Amino acid sequence: MYLMSFIGSLIIVLLSTTLAGHLTARAGIPAVLGQLLIGIIIGPGVLNFIHPTELIEQFAEIGVILLMFMAGIESDMQQLRKYFKPALSVALSGVLLPVIVMGAASLWFGYHFQEALFIGVVFSSTSVSISVVVLREFKALNGKEGATVLGAAVADDILGVLLLSLMIAFVGSSSGTGGYGNSNNILLQLAFQGLFFAGVFLLVRWVAPGIMYLSTKLLIPTSRTISAMIICLSMAYLAELVGLSGAIGAFFAGIAIGQTSTKKIVDTNIEPISNALFVPVFFVSIGLSVSFDNFLTSLPFIMIMTILAILTKWIGGEFGSLLAGFDKNSGRVVGTGMIARGEMALITVQIGFNAHLLDKNLYIDIIFVIVIATLLAPLLLRWSLKKLRKIN
Repeated sequence: MYLMSFIGSLIIVLLSTTLAGHLTARAGIPAVLGQLLIGIIIGPGVLNFIHPTELIEQFAEIGVILLMFMAGIESDMQQLRKYFKPALSVALSGVLLPVIVMGAASLWFGYHFQEALFIGVVFSSTSVSISVVVLREFKALNGKEGATVLGAAVADDILGVLLLSLMIAFVGSSSGTGGYGNSNNILLQLAFQGLFFAGVFLLVRWVAPGIMYLSTKLLIPTSRTISAMIICLSMAYLAELVGLSGAIGAFFAGIAIGQTSTKKIVDTNIEPISNALFVPVFFVSIGLSVSFDNFLTSLPFIMIMTILAILTKWIGGEFGSLLAGFDKNSGRVVGTGMIARGEMALITVQIGFNAHLLDKNLYIDIIFVIVIATLLAPLLLRWSLKKLRKIN
């Protein structure tokens, strides 16, 4: 009976997210936000059709692992190397400014240092997929501005994941059970996490290429995809074991696979099932946890933090571009191209919530800020590209 109830809920989720994806695509809104909004609408906050259940949460956990794995695979390290100086300059200023300003604003609102720092980390991320659509529309994707945004987004993701890892490590919380991650000895825990990151280096440099090469010799059509999934799940498991999030392990597994010759076939095989089943459930599950009970009370926080979320990325990206030698108009394009948060911020806030880095009300408020800032981001990028085109 419980399984049939879950299947019924899954049918509603998949049907509604498919329709939402179509409508948001026509409106020029990222599909991620459509899935999130559908979760809010069909959940307890509005229509009350579906409630969070253990099976939905487990599907959502697989969804976030696969999403981070694909993000790692699709991180274009060659693009980062090609535009390393401007990309790193933009990424550093675009990470530091939100962490400092958003963190300070959160302290001003009365949140504890741990919560304030985590809010800064959430808004240090960038969702490049949203900017890519607009850059492609203006045929600016392969120009210096577009290439810098893409390179900076890769560096952003890596820096953001490292910051999140450090936060979870020092707080000593983990969504996993058992293992060294639950040790009361923080030095021992940090030592095992250090070994984990040393293992990441070995994985990228030797282990993953070796395993993926051997997989090509097996007489099984799906051997490369299966091998990649074993690496992904193993890294997610090990990350949980040492007190980090499984999504962090999956991200670095994706980077490792992305450096091999099997990158394209693995991504092609994993993406359809991930985006058709597990990823929509993840974003809907976030929406299911949203309620409007304290919305009016939280409105000043949401409005101020939305403005700061936009300005810190814009100013940080533009400042980093100017340091790298760009003119003001190109810098404005890069700055506005870094505003969108989207899936990376949603993943980060979910990981933080599971690791008890913030409470339920703050979690919901941050989701509202992410959604509003991401909806405004394409409009600001279009405006800056039109100004650049007019000047040129």
